Amino acid sequence: MMDATFHKTIYSTLALLLAALLFANRASAQSDALFSQYWALPSYYNPAAAGNSDSIKITAGAKMQWVGIPNAPVTFTGLADSPFKIFGKRIGAGIAFSQESIGLFSNLNIGAQLAYKQKLFGGMLSIGLQVGMINQTFNGTEIYIPEGDDYHQNDDEAIPTTDIAGTAFDMSVGVFYTHKWFWASLSSTHVMQPTITLNSESETDSGYEFQAGRALYFMAGSNIPIKNTLFEIQPSMMFRTDMTTFTGDITARVRFKKFLSGGVGYRWNDAISIMVGGEYKNFFLGYCYDYPISAISKASSGSHEIFLQYNVKLNLQDKNKNKHKSIRIM
Repeated sequence: MMDATFHKTIYSTLALLLAALLFANRASAQSDALFSQYWALPSYYNPAAAGNSDSIKITAGAKMQWVGIPNAPVTFTGLADSPFKIFGKRIGAGIAFSQESIGLFSNLNIGAQLAYKQKLFGGMLSIGLQVGMINQTFNGTEIYIPEGDDYHQNDDEAIPTTDIAGTAFDMSVGVFYTHKWFWASLSSTHVMQPTITLNSESETDSGYEFQAGRALYFMAGSNIPIKNTLFEIQPSMMFRTDMTTFTGDITARVRFKKFLSGGVGYRWNDAISIMVGGEYKNFFLGYCYDYPISAISKASSGSHEIFLQYNVKLNLQDKNKNKHKSIRIM
């Protein structure tokens, strides 16, 4: 009975992901940041990644995009997840937070994640759901229209003159498969393409709308030990589409003694990345620099990205039914 329910859940989730891909609205706007270190932040794009390891993971990161351009995007994110067991079944739970500022706009996303795990073909299949809210604000009071502008007028009703904000329900879904040789992920963010109605407190400006664009993500990677050495090769990739635009990242990293790591990445028609990282005890610190290869390189020196991760190892093995008291005090 459990297997039948489980397989039904798999088919329902895959159908939802397929529907998210086929019926994407071409007029919607991008609402997710593109982190070059996506391999370290899988639950940002896929709620099914919550609880995939045997550790409590807490991650904080920031991206400063297109440095040198005024009001360029700046993104902060915080992630936390942990595995646990209910009635012998492994479950993952997590929270995801992100805040992005782009010019006079600001996006805030907060979500709670839950993922069901099932052993499959020698690996672990995870099905995840994230529910939460998305908040959009626009600082209309900071708009400046110079005198003699031939394209905009100060009395244009399409331009808000006060600070406006709105909130809407948001949802993401995904599946994630981990194996000792590789991992693969398929997910859709902003599945319902929520429309946020922005209003001002004074009600002088109202009815402005912003739609969070649905996006489909595919990620995959591997960890390949080099025989008789202390090195590991860690290739990975991420592809994103909203059925209007497409972008793809390919990354190659090398890890030494489970301590130092470094690598390069390429984002299609956008940037070349150089990344380094270091591990010490339960901490991992990663940094990435993106050098733009598009026309934007004429105005920007590049983008910077940094994140810090903390892991606490858990023991999820079944407890011994035969309990023994220890007489040792120290």
